[in-house]
Amino acid sequence: MKKLLGLFLIGLFILSACGRPDSGTTTEDGENSDETFTIRLAHLVPEEQSSHIAAVAFKEKLESESDGQLKVELYPNGQLYGSDREAIEAVQLGNVEMTIPAVAAMASFNEKFQVFDLPFLFNNNEAAYRALDGELGQELLADLENNGMKGLVFGENGFRHVSNNEGPIESPEDMQGLKMRTLESPLHTDTFNAFGANASPFAFGELYTALQQGTYDAMDCPISLYYTNKFYEVQDYLTLTGHVYAATALLVNDDFYNSLPDDLQDIITEAAEDFRTEQRELAQQQDGEFLDQLESEGMQVNDLTDEQRNEFREAAESVYTKYEDQIGRDVIDQALAANEE
Repeated sequence: MKKLLGLFLIGLFILSACGRPDSGTTTEDGENSDETFTIRLAHLVPEEQSSHIAAVAFKEKLESESDGQLKVELYPNGQLYGSDREAIEAVQLGNVEMTIPAVAAMASFNEKFQVFDLPFLFNNNEAAYRALDGELGQELLADLENNGMKGLVFGENGFRHVSNNEGPIESPEDMQGLKMRTLESPLHTDTFNAFGANASPFAFGELYTALQQGTYDAMDCPISLYYTNKFYEVQDYLTLTGHVYAATALLVNDDFYNSLPDDLQDIITEAAEDFRTEQRELAQQQDGEFLDQLESEGMQVNDLTDEQRNEFREAAESVYTKYEDQIGRDVIDQALAANEE
C-alpha cells in the first residue's frame, strides 16, 4: 500500500507540473519571445541637440516595434561618461550597450578612422555622405567587430568651426600662440599646431569650465554644440572655417547585439537607418537656426573667403604627409574621391 500511494503521489506531481502555464511562448530557435532586453544608450550631447532628439525617436521605435521586448534608457549630456573615449570603452566592455561618439574618438580603436578627421577632406555634406555610407565607411564600421563593437550607422555633428577670445581669425597667423583645446585625437592636435596654435586635447564634458577659467583661449566644434552647450558665454569670436566634417557613429556592444533574436536585430538595424536620416536632416536645420542664435547672443561671426581657406589648406598639408602611412594612401584617396561624384 505504501508503494502504491507513493506511485500515485508521484503521478499527481508529474501531471500537475505538465499542466503549469509557461512563463512565455518559445520561438522555433528556442528563444523566449517574452524576454526583455535593456539598452543603455549614453552620449555627451545635451537634450536639445539633434543626436539626442533623434535618439528619442530611435528609443520609441525600438520599444514600439519590439512590443516592449527592447527597453531603452537614454543618458545624454555626459551623465555617465565625460568623454567619447570613455563611452566607447564602456560599450566595448559591455558596461553600457550603446553610444553615439564623435568619429574622431574612434581612431584610438582603429587608426583608419583618422581619415575622416583630415582637414578640408570633404567639400560638402553630400561628399561626406558618399564616403561614410559607401564602401569606405561600411568597411570601417565592419572592422569595429574586432574591437567588440558593431557600427550601425554614421550620424552627423556637422562641419567644425573655430572660436576664440582674442579676435577674428582670417589666416593661420591669427592663431599663433592661441591656447587651443582639441578633441582627444593626435591628428586634430597636429592640425592646429600646424596652424600655429598651442594645441592640446581636453575632455568635452569639462570644456566650458576650462574656457571660463582661461585654461584655453580657443576651441573648435560644430555650430550646434556651440549653442546647446552655451559656449557663446565663454567665447567671443567664431570663424566659419569648416575645416573638418564631424561625423558621429551609432555603436552597439557586439556580444549584446549577437545575443538578440534575429527579429530584434532587424528592428535595431532598420531603426538605426531611420535615425541616420532623421538626425542628419535635423542637424542641418539646427545649424542654420543656431548660427542666428549665436549672433543674437553676441558672438562675432566671420566667414573665410576661398583665398583665406586655401591658406589653411596649405598649412595643413604637413598633416596629410604625417598620417599617410598610418591611415593608408588608398584610404585617403578613396575618401577624397567622394568629392568628385
